[in-house]
Amino acid sequence: MSQDPHSSLLSAASNSLLSTPNQSRPSTPISPSGLTWPSKGAEARRDESIAERQQRQEKIAGAVRTILECIGEDPTREGLLKTPDRYAKALMFFTKGYEQNINEVINDAVFEEDHDEMVIVKDVDVFSLCEHHMVPFTGKISIGYIPNRRVVGLSKLARIAEMITRRLQVQERVTKQVATALMEILQPQGVAVIMEASHLCMCMRGVEKPGSSTVTSCMMGVFRSDPRTREEFLTLVRRR
Repeated sequence: MSQDPHSSLLSAASNSLLSTPNQSRPSTPISPSGLTWPSKGAEARRDESIAERQQRQEKIAGAVRTILECIGEDPTREGLLKTPDRYAKALMFFTKGYEQNINEVINDAVFEEDHDEMVIVKDVDVFSLCEHHMVPFTGKISIGYIPNRRVVGLSKLARIAEMITRRLQVQERVTKQVATALMEILQPQGVAVIMEASHLCMCMRGVEKPGSSTVTSCMMGVFRSDPRTREEFLTLVRRR
């Protein structure tokens, strides 16, 4: 009986790693449960009941009330009365990537296709929280890959980027994790990711330089080994 090539993304990724000698990474970043680079409490957060989630949000809200008091505010005044609860719900949304299953994000949208030319989705808006100061950094990410008889629905590239940015992050890690996830799922000839973002931790504190931006990139496969392929990607991404 022939095996359906689309039946399990995780199985394909794991088998690829196990069959590749001298693999630089000892194991796949995608866990058997579908979480990517799962943090210590990711599975507990994903599996909690409605009541347990409410308790988590109440705990966050209590911490926010303490913060408000510590900065000299009155958490009982009208304008701040519901702020702790609002912030708790917002923070859970900002970090929803911790509990997202990459199989559900991809949703079987990987297809066999006789296409070996570059595919690029560029200027995808992304939002994340700097793990050093827990303030936002926002910008755009562009993702390209060269298929090896497997392509993914275009919208899924943006969804993978969102899944990875919706957690506490640093920009350097975002670009590498997006590229690595695509390499694991598609096993393409190569993946390229470039991101430009503005960090409020630079704009509002520290050096206080509004308007500054940070650019990071990650090149894998032929994008790293072939300068012409890399330059083609960079040229297409810059084009308006």
